[in-house]
Amino acid sequence: MSDDKKKVCLKLENVSKVFAKVESDGVTHALQDVSTEMQSGEFVSLVGPSGCGKSTILRLVAGLITPTLGRVTVDGKEVDGPSPERGLVFQNPTLFPWLTVERNISFSLDMRGATVGKAEKVKHMLEITGLEKFRNDYPAQLSGGMAQRVALVRTLINEPEILLLDEPLGALDAFTRMNMQDEILSIWTQRRQLALMVTHSIDEAVYMGTRVLVMEANPGRIVADIKISEDFPRDRSSAGFVEYRNEILNKLHYGGKNA
Repeated sequence: MSDDKKKVCLKLENVSKVFAKVESDGVTHALQDVSTEMQSGEFVSLVGPSGCGKSTILRLVAGLITPTLGRVTVDGKEVDGPSPERGLVFQNPTLFPWLTVERNISFSLDMRGATVGKAEKVKHMLEITGLEKFRNDYPAQLSGGMAQRVALVRTLINEPEILLLDEPLGALDAFTRMNMQDEILSIWTQRRQLALMVTHSIDEAVYMGTRVLVMEANPGRIVADIKISEDFPRDRSSAGFVEYRNEILNKLHYGGKNA
């Protein structure tokens, strides 16, 4: 991140989110009274069981949905809709099949009318992510890992202040997944914007995160906020790494009651 890059502060203040159940008159309490704060330079991993509200938090921050109670703010301003300043990458790379890799990456710039220096920006991102020789390929010609790399670059080229990752590597095989973890970290360390990632993998959360937020379900809430002090790149077999992993497993098992 350049020294003059704006630093942002994301806050969730007493956030609750309730969804109506389609099959009945009841409701689902996806989140209940969630409060946390994050800043630029942090890579925050969200872990917890299915249905604990991890992806709901991402969608609230992205502005795709609104809280039932409480507030989501960026630098004190309430999030009231999507913005290119908050870039979201999904598990499945939603690329346009009729556009080449280069055109997929430049699409978001075109939509914003950001034509000044567009060619140079696209060329730079293609080079630093190893996609230059695939620039004229179409999505159907790419592997799963390569397609996800394109989706990530398409989001990053907008230089979002907040990068939201919703299980971005969940559909990849183990080897590709580990390579992509390093790839994402390499790209992130160049700007060190705030990154918030949902994952079901505790190893992934510890390997990539500077913080890990542990959640439980019914209703969704944060039960632990663990700072990861290990330097990058991390050794998954180190005593420190194993200790963090066991601490998170303990929090998940006991829901923060046995700490």
